[in-house]
Amino acid sequence: MDILAAIPQYGFWFLVLLTALVFVHEYGHYIVARWCGVRVEVFSIGFGPELFGRTDSHGTRWKFSAIPLGGYVKMFGQGANLLEGEAGKAMTEADRQVAFDYKSVWRRMAIVAAGPIANYIFAAVVFATIFAVHGKDVAAPIIGGVQPASAAAEAGLQPGDRVLSLNGTAIDDFNDIREFVQLNLDQEIAVTFDRDGAVETVVARPTIVIEKDARGNEMRLGRLGIMAAGKAEPVDMGVAESVVAGVKRVFEISGAMLKGVWQMITGVRPADELGGVIRIGYLSGEIAQIGVWQLITFAAMLSVNLGLVNLFPIPLLDGGHLTYYAIEAARGKPLGERIQEWGFRIGIAFVLGLMLFATWNDLVFLDVIGKLRALFT
Repeated sequence: MDILAAIPQYGFWFLVLLTALVFVHEYGHYIVARWCGVRVEVFSIGFGPELFGRTDSHGTRWKFSAIPLGGYVKMFGQGANLLEGEAGKAMTEADRQVAFDYKSVWRRMAIVAAGPIANYIFAAVVFATIFAVHGKDVAAPIIGGVQPASAAAEAGLQPGDRVLSLNGTAIDDFNDIREFVQLNLDQEIAVTFDRDGAVETVVARPTIVIEKDARGNEMRLGRLGIMAAGKAEPVDMGVAESVVAGVKRVFEISGAMLKGVWQMITGVRPADELGGVIRIGYLSGEIAQIGVWQLITFAAMLSVNLGLVNLFPIPLLDGGHLTYYAIEAARGKPLGERIQEWGFRIGIAFVLGLMLFATWNDLVFLDVIGKLRALFT
């Protein structure tokens, strides 16, 4: 499907996913704020002018706003203790009882952390549900074939070897080998395996190959040069087992994301792999055409992404607020207003710069500029 022609359909699925994930994130802030006795004034999906909404019995205005790229929860008294003069004195004792900034630093930290935690819980529930309903496709980590002159062949691996661990990480599924190798580009991997009852360990450095995806974009991939001995088979999982597997999957995705970011910083992985809103919208539309369960799985992965990114210690994000509150807890008093103000300015500049960079990557990835140029030539 042509990208420009697919914008309405892809945009619809993107907004569906984004609205759901933003609601989960902001509801985490909202519900913990209520538990901590803070009055919530506004719960908004989107930014800018209100499109429609209603005010509940607690005085919270629930609304949808015109710019559907995020959302926010506005809590009463947030920032009040930084005000000086009459503005800072206008709050009554009754107001202070329900004001965010007059709560203990630990309650404020709980409220701020609740958004990312809600995203993690949502993702874990989705993965657990998928495992409980569909089970998990597992292929035994037994080598069925070794390509000549490959990294595995040079390390001495043979068909019939059962891989037990990679760099000390236990391997129970052949698919985990592929994922582990891809996350450890340009690194030697200690492969521990069982050969006829004897456990051995060898060191292999995956070969880096350059391949092109369906859109012609180059990708760096790691290859050990081994094939599975058999096909993946569905394994039924009970409720408790599914919950454990769902939580484990959330932390696996988080670890992979952190490793990927570090590899971009150190130059191991190209920075053009960093995608933004446009690429997420494109992937949402593509995956929606595959199936509902695949789209739900993608939503869970995005939820982990949203939760983790918000925990980065960058002013403006939840992690930045948590950093300020941690310093306040250690010092016994908050940082000065001027320091916080400059921190947020730097945070805004960093986030905007990152968004522009990711958007440029998306435009190149989807060749949007070339397609627009073709419309007028």
